[in-house]
Amino acid sequence: MPPTNGGTINNLGWTLEGGKRSVFSDFKGKVLVLDFYATWCDPCRRSVPHLIEVQKKYEQQGLHVIGLNVGGPDDEAKVPEFAKEFGIQYTLAQPDEELVTFLFGSIDAIPQTFVFDRQGQLAERLIGYGENGGQRIDSAVEAALKSPAQ
Repeated sequence: MPPTNGGTINNLGWTLEGGKRSVFSDFKGKVLVLDFYATWCDPCRRSVPHLIEVQKKYEQQGLHVIGLNVGGPDDEAKVPEFAKEFGIQYTLAQPDEELVTFLFGSIDAIPQTFVFDRQGQLAERLIGYGENGGQRIDSAVEAALKSPAQ
């Protein structure tokens, strides 16, 4: 579990292309998958096709996948080509440093994928993307979608 330090995730967020900002609380009542990645990260690249599939399969039920680039300033410029290469249709953004610190704690490995239910509670945290990574994401998303909205 990510550390809580008595803090709240609600006002932490990310910046979209064009400078628009979103925060965690904007997605209240929705199931949210936050995927922290870098374009150069092999396990991250392996997880993207599954995240695309999950978004397509469950978006009508209130799922939002958000890819958050943590590859550093040089990697930000590579995101548009990365999105085109994979045909990514879900939201890509730059996370607030505070969000990364809050969720990662002392573990900075990527990818890290967080699935939150409709109440904003953490349903699953995946570090890396191994052979059962897709199944774990699916199970967490399906369980989170069954959670009632507050």
